[in-house]
Amino acid sequence: MNKEFYSNGKLLITGEYAVLDGAKALAIPTRYGQSLTVKEIDSKIISWRSLDEKDEVWFDVEYNLESMNEISSSNREISKTLLNILNEARRLNPNFLKDGSGFAIETKLTFPRDWGLGTSSTLISNIAQWANVNPYQLLENTFGGSGYDIACAQHKTPILYQLEKSIPTVQEVNFDPSFKDRLFFVHLNKKQNSREGITQFRQLKFNTGELVNIIENITSKMVSSRDLATFETLLDQHESVISEILKTPTIKKSHFHDYAGSIKSLGAWGGDFILVTGDRSSMEYFRQKGYTTIIPFTELVL
Repeated sequence: MNKEFYSNGKLLITGEYAVLDGAKALAIPTRYGQSLTVKEIDSKIISWRSLDEKDEVWFDVEYNLESMNEISSSNREISKTLLNILNEARRLNPNFLKDGSGFAIETKLTFPRDWGLGTSSTLISNIAQWANVNPYQLLENTFGGSGYDIACAQHKTPILYQLEKSIPTVQEVNFDPSFKDRLFFVHLNKKQNSREGITQFRQLKFNTGELVNIIENITSKMVSSRDLATFETLLDQHESVISEILKTPTIKKSHFHDYAGSIKSLGAWGGDFILVTGDRSSMEYFRQKGYTTIIPFTELVL
C-alpha cells in the first residue's frame, strides 16, 4: 500500500531575519507545494525520484537500505543532503526504515524550483510525516532556520509565527485584506540561498530587542490593516528598518526606484519573490524590465 504526504509552500510576509531572534512574523502557506509518495518494494534499497512541476525528473538516487550507502545518483551533493536528512530522521525515530522492505519514493513539486517557495522545507515536512518525527527538530538537525516554513507546510491559513525561547509557536490568523486584488508577487528571476542570508545576518551588530519590537509592531498593524494606504506605509517601514540593519538598499531603491507603488522583499533579500502593490495594468512596469512571473495574491496564497 502506498503512503502519500503533502506539504504547502511558504511566503514570509513580515519578519525576515528578525524572526530568527524571536520576532513575531506573518507567514502564509501557498497553493503550491510538494508531495511525497512511498511504495514498499522487495529489494533492500531506497529508490528515490524527484519530479518538477512539469513531471520531469530533476534528481534520482538509490541507497542500500541496510548500509545507507549511495549506490548511484544523478547529483552527489543533493544525494549527500538527502541522505543526511534520512539519517537524522532515523536518529529521531530508530524504527524508521526498519520494517524489512525497501522503498520506491517519488516526490513531486507543483512549483518551479527557482521560485523559492520551499523545496527544502516541504521535503523536511514530508519526510518528518513519513518518519513520524518532529519536523522542527528534523529541520534544526539538517538545514537549520527559524522553522516558519515548516509551520506553513502544515497549516492551511495565514499564521503568526514566533520562536519563544527557541520553541516554535504558531497562531492562525485571518489575513484576508479587502485590498488583496491590489497585491501581487513578482519573481526576481533568481533564487536566493536563505542559509547564506542567515549566516550574513548573524555577523551583523545591532540592537536585537529593538528590532524585534519594531517588527512585531509592524506585523500586528499589517494583519489588521483595513486600507491599502496604511498597508503600503507599513510595507515601506518594514523595508526601511531591515535595510538599515543589513546596510543594504531596499529592492525598490536599487531596482525599481521609479515605481509608483510599494515594494517589499520576502525572505532572504536579493532573490525569490517581492510583494508589490498596484493593479494589473501597473504590472506592465515589471514585465518591461524582464520580470514576467507575476502572480496575483489570490492565486498564490492558500
